[in-house]
Amino acid sequence: MYVSYKWLEQYVDLLGISPSDLAEKITRSGIEVESVETLNEGIKGVVIGHVLEKNQHPDADKLNVCLVDIGGEDAVQIVCGAPNVDKGQKVIVAKVGAVLPGNFKIKKAKLRGEQSHGMICSLQELGVEGKLVAKEYAEGIFVFPENVEVGADALAQLHLDDTVLELGLTPNRADALSMLGVAHEVAAILDKEVSYPPTEHQAVEKRTDATVAVSVEDAEANPLYIAKVVENVKIAPSPLWLQARLMAAGIRPHNNVVDITNFILLEYGTPLHAFDYDRISSKEVLVRFAKQGESLTTLDEVERTLSSDQLVITDGREPIALAGVMGGANTEVQSDTTNVLIEAAYFNPESIRRSVKAHNLRSEASTRFEKGIDPSRVRLAAERAAKLLQELAGGSVLKGSVEVDTYDWKVNTVTTTVGKVNATLGTNITQEEVSDIFRRLQFDVEIIGEKVIVHVPSRRGDISIEEDLIEEVARLYGYDNIPTTLPVGERTPGQLTTYQQKRRKVRRFLEGAGLYQAITYSLSSEQRAKQFALEDSELTKLALPMSEDRSALRLSLIPHLIEALKHNIARQSEKVALFEIGSVFLKENETLTEKERLSGALTGLWESHPWQGEKKPLDFFVAKGIVDGVLQTLNVLDLVEYKQAKRQGLHPGRTAEIIFDGKLIGYIGQLHPTVQKEHDLQETYVFELALESLMNVIVPELEYKAIPKYPSISRDIALVVDQKVVAGDLEEQIRVTGGNLLKKVSIFDVYEGEHLPEGKKSIAYRLTYLDPQKTLTDEEVTSKHEKVLKVLEEKFAATLRS
Repeated sequence: MYVSYKWLEQYVDLLGISPSDLAEKITRSGIEVESVETLNEGIKGVVIGHVLEKNQHPDADKLNVCLVDIGGEDAVQIVCGAPNVDKGQKVIVAKVGAVLPGNFKIKKAKLRGEQSHGMICSLQELGVEGKLVAKEYAEGIFVFPENVEVGADALAQLHLDDTVLELGLTPNRADALSMLGVAHEVAAILDKEVSYPPTEHQAVEKRTDATVAVSVEDAEANPLYIAKVVENVKIAPSPLWLQARLMAAGIRPHNNVVDITNFILLEYGTPLHAFDYDRISSKEVLVRFAKQGESLTTLDEVERTLSSDQLVITDGREPIALAGVMGGANTEVQSDTTNVLIEAAYFNPESIRRSVKAHNLRSEASTRFEKGIDPSRVRLAAERAAKLLQELAGGSVLKGSVEVDTYDWKVNTVTTTVGKVNATLGTNITQEEVSDIFRRLQFDVEIIGEKVIVHVPSRRGDISIEEDLIEEVARLYGYDNIPTTLPVGERTPGQLTTYQQKRRKVRRFLEGAGLYQAITYSLSSEQRAKQFALEDSELTKLALPMSEDRSALRLSLIPHLIEALKHNIARQSEKVALFEIGSVFLKENETLTEKERLSGALTGLWESHPWQGEKKPLDFFVAKGIVDGVLQTLNVLDLVEYKQAKRQGLHPGRTAEIIFDGKLIGYIGQLHPTVQKEHDLQETYVFELALESLMNVIVPELEYKAIPKYPSISRDIALVVDQKVVAGDLEEQIRVTGGNLLKKVSIFDVYEGEHLPEGKKSIAYRLTYLDPQKTLTDEEVTSKHEKVLKVLEEKFAATLRS
């Protein structure tokens, strides 16, 4: 909501309060002022000029040489390229030495050989947005009415000597979507009175009910409808003050009739609509729900197909407006309009919301109807419109109005106590102070013993429960005045849980390893949501998804990480390494479970040293090293094992599952070449771990051992085995057989090919033996070593390579 400071002054006495101070007070009372813009900031030397002569530039087809009176002794020559400049116009002139927005200084100039002493300006050149300028001046200079004074300050005549406050309203504060609503808020803050604008006008003898009939089929959807008729209006541009009020609020001026309805929408928060009375063929207004398939061409010249749950205004036969949203083109106020029917109504917010959603058509009117307008202002708004049409359009207001009123006028009464207020806020506010706050808000209050009974005015539809009253007291008492207190009870310092500490360690390790953290959507398409899932699960689908791409909850984090890789690689990144810690959503027998996962995706060069000319591409062992580091950070590396596996979407020869205590807790692997090609990726590796399972493992306490005093003995063995034998199975058997003396087993070579029988391979291990209590003898090591070889020969048919 944009609030003009000078407009607000018409309703509340702001004497002595600057716009910035007012913004501070409003923000401290609970409505955030997002910006304070001075419309004429940095502009000077701009006056009203009178074009005395206009001649074609001798050397330029699109330029004119104008002689302009700017209020001085002599007229000045100005070269102007605006297509609509003409003799006799009153225009905006920036004199030599003037400054325009952006610190643009006006100097004497020579254009194609002709001297130019100043600049004839458009509104855009004074900082007004192009979309807010009236259409007739959108492509050229602005022209003043004839009655303005030459040489006067143009900014004052345009009402640009003003400040606009932008309010960031929360959905519950629909009352502040009007100038009078903001006036009530400011008046309560400053303890001032609100002055309502006059609505009295002189009506002719002819009665409205003799010219139009109104009926409503559904009283729940439209409990209040008021029609007034104004005859003999003269369509013309609005006066400058009215145009300025609309532009300051972000609305483009059109003509006096339309501008008056928009002005009252901003003033009262009550949307009105003006119909060309003579274009309503039956002189009857019938409010009903549309017939299925019925059509209406709205003011934006779009033909819309209606459904039976959308409320429309009709002439008894055909729709002439989509109720509360937008009028129809068939009854639009045009330049030849002479008689106007003014509609003022209260529509059910739900019915308006349905129409807005169905047509994706939101307007200033529908925004207010959707949130709920003040029903008590509907009649006032209609009378105010009639008065302004009489004053600004020369109209004759017909006596009375035609109404359908079935609205249930109930006063909302809410009760609280001073004790509850103080207990909630931690204050010592007296009953008199509480009562005074509600007086400033212009709420009717009754005090009965401890009870404070508040009769809430209809303009404040957001107040319905006791807590709402307490919030009003807190706002007006001042949040800064509420004392700071500490909770009562045993005080314990805040700290991270063990789970949170472990998660933070994992995140820091991955960041230190060179991965960037990503945060992706929990919602995915049904196809992608199933991909790369660690465990089988039913999909959880949304009943009303925003789109097909966001229709199901994910079972894995990897699909979106792959999309993130693709996005970055397409933007010339040589290396992309991402990780995410997030939730997946598993469903079984209609029970939804949320589990935390750690996933990573890596592609491109892992290391690049241009000076040495060295480039190290990413491979399986880099990705496995990162996973090992995560497991080591959680102290579970020695408790898990990797097993070769085949998984959908991953390379069949470069994929491993991670097993803990016999259960699958993760996997790591290269994307299948077809998947890489589909996403325009080179060699790419991914991993996913069941983070909750790993972090909830009870790890044995850390034990320290003395550094061995005695030397170790290493033996290398190269075993020839069948190609199907897994190196990890051999290593596990070596460890088991080696017993306490065998401290370390590491693989350092795998060979297949020449000098080996077909179907065989050679795997070389280094075995390290150590006794911390003494120096081992060759006999002891040889005995244990031969036992290892014998067991390997028996179980795997392994032989030593000669």
